[in-house]
Amino acid sequence: MIKVIIAVIVVGIVFVLLENARELSRFKTVHYQIVSPKLSGLHGEKKLIHLSDLHDKCYGTDNEPLLRAIRKEQPDLILISGDMLVGMVGGTYQNAVKLMEKLTKIAPVYYTNGNHEQRLKERTAKYGDVYAVYKKSLESADVTFLENERAELMLDDCKVTLYGLEIPLKCYERFEENPLGVQCIKECIGALDSESYNILLAHNPMYFEDYKEWGADLVLAGHLHGGVIRIPGIGGLISPQAVLIPKYSGELTKEDGSYMSLSKGLGTHTVNLRIFNPAELIVLHLCAE
Repeated sequence: MIKVIIAVIVVGIVFVLLENARELSRFKTVHYQIVSPKLSGLHGEKKLIHLSDLHDKCYGTDNEPLLRAIRKEQPDLILISGDMLVGMVGGTYQNAVKLMEKLTKIAPVYYTNGNHEQRLKERTAKYGDVYAVYKKSLESADVTFLENERAELMLDDCKVTLYGLEIPLKCYERFEENPLGVQCIKECIGALDSESYNILLAHNPMYFEDYKEWGADLVLAGHLHGGVIRIPGIGGLISPQAVLIPKYSGELTKEDGSYMSLSKGLGTHTVNLRIFNPAELIVLHLCAE
């Protein structure tokens, strides 16, 4: 009996290791449809690519499989909700820069910082000028950064406003649940444009209630890496803040008229683990109601 138990455990460990290796080596393309009467000015469907949490990972040679998948979709915009590099001493970002230089040749790219970029930006005493150099490289490639800023654009006859929210770093602390609040959002990016379709790029999804109350029509988030291990029928196992079975972990959610596209991310860092949780490239299909 003991031998059987040991054999089962060994087989289970081997399966987990093989599945983890498989999932770390590839990504899948996920399609979500976003429907709203506020998109009535569109003459047809528009495609948005949502990228998050690359953490400087490279698929194949120079991320060509990822670029090929994005080109295939012929997107109108590419929106990035943060953590494309690794924010640590000696962390890397060359793969992210090379990818971004090619993305801007496909469609306009808008980028909002995640907690990794933000700590590099705010803690220069520890990290030096890494963030400034990184940002300059991307801006030279025509990437538009939204650091508590907004960008207005037209998709056909539909006015769309993009907002990039930099969430206070305290909101990413482990074992803590620090509030954000609508007032903090307004102090960072102001009130929304009621005559526009409003897309909020905000890395941390745990504040979706605040984003909804602020008035976002569509939120793009990441950060949770799909919960690392996904339990069928339940969702992600754990958040970076060490919350077990977080309410949101990697899906499209619609609540009170607002959508949230929550990416499972494209890469990993520190704990390189994915089980039943493939990395993903998200394609959002915007349609008039």
